[in-house]
Amino acid sequence: MEQVFIDYLDKFEEKMRKHLLQTATSKGALDGKLLESDDLKDFWSRIEANYMADAVPQIASYPTVSVAWATYLGMAAAYCWDVDWQTYKDTPYEGFYGDQGFDNMDDHIVRDILRIPLDSEEAKQIVTLVQSLAHEAISLIRHEQIEPQSKMAFYAFYRACSAMFAIGTAIELKRLGYKFEKMQ
Repeated sequence: MEQVFIDYLDKFEEKMRKHLLQTATSKGALDGKLLESDDLKDFWSRIEANYMADAVPQIASYPTVSVAWATYLGMAAAYCWDVDWQTYKDTPYEGFYGDQGFDNMDDHIVRDILRIPLDSEEAKQIVTLVQSLAHEAISLIRHEQIEPQSKMAFYAFYRACSAMFAIGTAIELKRLGYKFEKMQ
């Protein structure tokens, strides 16, 4: 891929991350900082191709789902990182599937991994937040006016999913009590 396209995609992803961070912060899910871990970045690098294989066919019918599930996946990975990363770091991507595979990954992650009852207020707040972030992500992609079903559209979608995964990890890390602190 030409450097000009890579530069464009880097700027697009950075804009996406900043916008999603701002949205999550305005909704109280983050504090204006993107909590990250190299372990979780490496995990995304390992599973991203499998995620994209599931998500891309969903774009036409379920565009928000196709990006939203990356957020849930980021939350699940962050939870596993906190609990016992040595045990969970090699979990195959399909280990995050629900009983209906990709289709109900969200419910499986919230209920069975994060251990939040689906009928709880906390679960409802997570769903509302992730839906909002997904709508924002799709809106940002559409505002780029990239030709649909083009190579550039695929890469922009991939970068949006990467940003959504990163936001998901940050949301869960904050929910678990992690925060930035100045070192003395």
